[in-house]
Amino acid sequence: MNARDKILARIRSAHSSAASAPAIASHLAQHPRGPLPSPINDLATHFKERAFKLSSDVLETNDKMEVPALLARYLNERKLPKQGVCWPSLSNLPWSAAGLDMQSRPAKDQDMVGITGAFCAIAETGTLMLLSGAETPATTSLLPETHVAVVDPRRIVATMEDAWDLMRKEFKQPPRAVNFISGPSRTADIEQTVTLGAHGPYRVLLILAPL
Repeated sequence: MNARDKILARIRSAHSSAASAPAIASHLAQHPRGPLPSPINDLATHFKERAFKLSSDVLETNDKMEVPALLARYLNERKLPKQGVCWPSLSNLPWSAAGLDMQSRPAKDQDMVGITGAFCAIAETGTLMLLSGAETPATTSLLPETHVAVVDPRRIVATMEDAWDLMRKEFKQPPRAVNFISGPSRTADIEQTVTLGAHGPYRVLLILAPL
């Protein structure tokens, strides 16, 4: 056994002892927090500011029934397709009246626009938190070139820790996957040049509307 193996063996032995197991379980159950940023006074404003810095577009309305019209104008201005898919929870919005063809199903390769909701949004980082499930297919936010997320301003929390706390409060068990989305997909692997849409959507539109 070399020196590395001996060190790892001692660590495993220390953490697997029966005496330490209750202490570890208690620590995990408490969900302790590390250092937190200063309190955020206006969650919605801070979220929008952070989202803009991440290259997301942001629109707002006080009436969720206006969401299709806002999206139609956005797509028209950018000469983007007016067909796509949406989560079942958003299928009752007046898409056709706005000239849009949005089907309620998971996204496939050919779908260019995907519309989702969000479990919550995180003001500190401008991030969306999406939970996987039969009614919230992850492909809708990951496959299309344009991801549109309808965000209820009342579901904006201050920090990621608050987002996890909210999930634990509302769900007995976590979903199979939790996806955090912070603006369009990007990479700088090639010559340190930032490229959008390398591993997912080229653009992200956030529409703040009460749901």
